[in-house]
Amino acid sequence: MASLALILRVAIALSTQGFFQPDEYFQALEPAHHYVFGYGHLTWEWVSPAPLRSIIYPALNIPPFWFVKTLGLDKKYPGLLIAGPRVVHGLLAAITDIGIREITRQVLNDAFVPTAYFVSLTSLFHSLSLSRSMSNSLETSLTTAALSYYPWDNARSMQVQSTRMRMCILFAALACAIRPTNAIIWVFMFGLLVLRLGLRPSQGSILIRDCCVIGAMTTLAIFALDSAFYGRPTLSLLNFLRVNASPVSLFYGSSSWHYYLSQALPILSSTSLPFVLHGMHLAVKNNEKNLKTMLGCIVWTLTVFSFVGHKEWRFLHPLLPMLHIFASRSLVELHHCSAKAEVEVPREKGKNAIAKPFSLPIRTRDLCLLLLAVPASIYVVFFHCVGQIKVMSYLRSLPPENLTSVGFLTPCHSTPWQAYLHRPELAAPGRMWALGCEPPLGLQHPNDYKDQTDIFFEAPLEYMRTHFPSRVNTSYPPSPFASSVPNVTFVETLQVVEQSSQSWDLGWRHEWPQYIVLFGALLREPGVLNLLCDQGYEEVWKGGFEWEGEGQRRGAVRVWKHIR
Repeated sequence: MASLALILRVAIALSTQGFFQPDEYFQALEPAHHYVFGYGHLTWEWVSPAPLRSIIYPALNIPPFWFVKTLGLDKKYPGLLIAGPRVVHGLLAAITDIGIREITRQVLNDAFVPTAYFVSLTSLFHSLSLSRSMSNSLETSLTTAALSYYPWDNARSMQVQSTRMRMCILFAALACAIRPTNAIIWVFMFGLLVLRLGLRPSQGSILIRDCCVIGAMTTLAIFALDSAFYGRPTLSLLNFLRVNASPVSLFYGSSSWHYYLSQALPILSSTSLPFVLHGMHLAVKNNEKNLKTMLGCIVWTLTVFSFVGHKEWRFLHPLLPMLHIFASRSLVELHHCSAKAEVEVPREKGKNAIAKPFSLPIRTRDLCLLLLAVPASIYVVFFHCVGQIKVMSYLRSLPPENLTSVGFLTPCHSTPWQAYLHRPELAAPGRMWALGCEPPLGLQHPNDYKDQTDIFFEAPLEYMRTHFPSRVNTSYPPSPFASSVPNVTFVETLQVVEQSSQSWDLGWRHEWPQYIVLFGALLREPGVLNLLCDQGYEEVWKGGFEWEGEGQRRGAVRVWKHIR
């Protein structure tokens, strides 16, 4: 059965055509591409004076990049640079599906395993996110692996389970290394375990000792890796937590306190939501200890995360396997009730029921509801926001001599970069550029700050008239100052602007590029279409659907080329 998960997740990874989150490219693939090939875009988290990002996660993409480079296949078959990391992340994604089987077996019993496995495999959010190169996806797999080793039946001797317990701590430590905020889950799970071992202080002290030793070793390993990568002593975990607890995180958006309850949970659970809620009700009603532990972990994590202003669906992804187990509890119960049979969750693993192979105890109407996620999954894999990916394929298909310079007049990080394009001739500064969105680093009043993207879209026509030459230079020289570099000088400049109450326009200067990538929404801005036509540009490519996206990302992706 594990092979099914491996095949499905790798197939989804290789088949995914659309764009979901910029972090998939700029916090995973681009740093690895930069490390192996020497070029690629590094965002402010990587180049700021106190780097926030650890190389540990992007390092997973280094072996496939290095392998393709060593064989000399990157120029002839650049698509391998896309497929290689996707296979890696597809295999890692399968850990979640495999792990949920073991957790369900321990928390409930074997009779629930096929249902939990099925709910996981057909999950809409898993199809959207789990196989992508995002840290939250690997965090989900590592959290699931750790929970599969967690001593749910802690009545048994901890000495018998000492190896399994250390495996649990190790996977939990790795999950925290990938996403430091994962520690919120383990503060609850390990804290509860210590409380339950209160009558056996020797075992509690062993648990605390193992957590400290494994945690310290993991932290030292990350410190060594990051220091070697950055060339100076760097503890990215501390920098990550410090910045994300500051107002800087709100620069990327803030949501109301109920966001995770009213939006994230329904979106993550999708068609399994009614069964998740019913399963939680059954756990409380029947006083099912293991499920109540899971429920406590979910409530604790939701509560803590809700106090943070910046919220995203994917931050709760590590909780989704637990939600699927609640759904399986409900689905099997409803199936047995409809068959006039009663299902009981045994309090001890010695009473485990054994299900028939490949049996799926789900009522037909419940199965139909769950399967509504399948067509939605097909859409998000094959059709959702495909223009933002296909535009890079179009540019990559152009001969090098016909691709001198490219400018992206889009909201920042709207497309992948060199990891999908792989054009060294465009690696020189100003040859391929995009509007920047560096955060308000070092400012006392960050809410007043406007980045380059904000300034451009406030008045696109005015920006293009004042920051571009009056006519196109047909040699297409590189732009001298297309965007800001978030280094020490950038921070000092922002502080000067704030103190003097000047404009946040830092005087960026562009040259007209040979190709311009934009969304159709920009063409609807007053005067923009006429300006491009007057400068001799014509549309040569269009991808995606005009109706999808929001704000400045509507109208499909377009490529305009300078013709005359």
